[in-house]
Amino acid sequence: MAKIFQVSARAGMTRVVEPVARGLLRAGVTPNAVTVAGTFGVLVGALGFGARGHLVAGALIVTVFALTDLLDGTMARMSGGSTRFGAFLDSSMDRIADSAVFGAVAYYLATEGDRAGTAAALICLAAGGLVSYVKARAEGLGMTCNVGIAERTERLLIVGVGGLLTGLGVTPALPIALWLLAAVSIFTVGQRMLHVYRQAQRIHVPGGNG
Repeated sequence: MAKIFQVSARAGMTRVVEPVARGLLRAGVTPNAVTVAGTFGVLVGALGFGARGHLVAGALIVTVFALTDLLDGTMARMSGGSTRFGAFLDSSMDRIADSAVFGAVAYYLATEGDRAGTAAALICLAAGGLVSYVKARAEGLGMTCNVGIAERTERLLIVGVGGLLTGLGVTPALPIALWLLAAVSIFTVGQRMLHVYRQAQRIHVPGGNG
């Protein structure tokens, strides 16, 4: 099944990002520095603005800095490929940023008395972590897991649009976006587990439960 954010759109963004990536590399900026800076920017947008109810500013800041996920990857590719530590750092920073975004959304909705929306945000937080864990665990066992309709870019895009619309006065938009995201995230977990199960039937995978 095709991803929500189509490959062609990703390719178009990459063409825009490449000149910026070249400029940063020429200036001596490393991909790891961009990764950390991007995460810091997301934290500022989510915790400094979104959690306090400044949804438009928060959504815009998070979106801008979330694009560094494309930028640092492009820089790594141009400089000869990602290092093991770079891949580890990128994944770790993504989890920190995602936790901040959905934690901030859950906090904001709780302060507004929206219990259903808060529950949806917490489900998104848990399911988003599980989407990433299933892939990492599968790859650690020597299998592939590049499937699913709601990867990180899609998840941030959905919650960002919901937050932006709510900030502009369309109050139900954020809770609706969160419930939609919760559904597609859980579906993605199922997709990935089924994909891994089918591979495991064809190969011997060492290791037990846990």
